[in-house]
Amino acid sequence: QSQLVESGGGLVQPGGSLRLTCVASGLTLDYYAIGWFRQAPGKEREGVACASNRGGNTDYADSVKGRFTISRDNAKNTVYLQMNSLKPEDTAVYYCAAVIKAYVCVRNSKEYDYWGQGTQVTVSS
Repeated sequence: QSQLVESGGGLVQPGGSLRLTCVASGLTLDYYAIGWFRQAPGKEREGVACASNRGGNTDYADSVKGRFTISRDNAKNTVYLQMNSLKPEDTAVYYCAAVIKAYVCVRNSKEYDYWGQGTQVTVSS
């Protein structure tokens, strides 16, 4: 059974940092583009960051550029989202997603085939 499992969410003060981890099983991430998405209460899901299958191409939402970094360790079948300088508006459930595509960063959530269960990130003082 193929699945993605996120971890690393939690409560953090504004200006703090968190690192989210997404571990894949039943998938060989070397063949998959990865995306991080988030959904806040009452809002639509939005893309946060994406990375191509080998990590050569990455892209970020304007709201997180310069603060978030997506990275991946395909040998460990794991993807990370380092989040720095967190703001209250970053509060959301964060999801990782995977789609089998090579060399491209996939921004459209509808293209993804596999999704994790999500991890809650709350930024509050």
